[in-house]
Amino acid sequence: MAPLEADDAKLVTLARGAMGRAQAGSGAAVRDLDGRTYAGAPVGLTSLTLSALQVAVATALSSGATGFEAAVLVAGPDDDQGLAALAEVAPSALVIRTDRRGEPVDA
Repeated sequence: MAPLEADDAKLVTLARGAMGRAQAGSGAAVRDLDGRTYAGAPVGLTSLTLSALQVAVATALSSGATGFEAAVLVAGPDDDQGLAALAEVAPSALVIRTDRRGEPVDA
């Protein structure tokens, strides 16, 4: 796989940082149409369950983002519900999936 563009590598770093801070098994980050970035880790409460990508997408949308250029999902499941949320808002957004180390993987 080709090396990531600098902006996409930044998303990987942000996603891994969110994963580490939350001591979670996955992390995610998105870049909106203005170049702003948002990161998230999974939330697992009795009353609220969100994947890392759902958190990142929701954070961006609640901050005024109207679309997305790209998203990174680090160590997330193939059926991550955040992928559906991202596709609903930005069906052509680039989606990069990586392993826990941040190395891109084919999905």
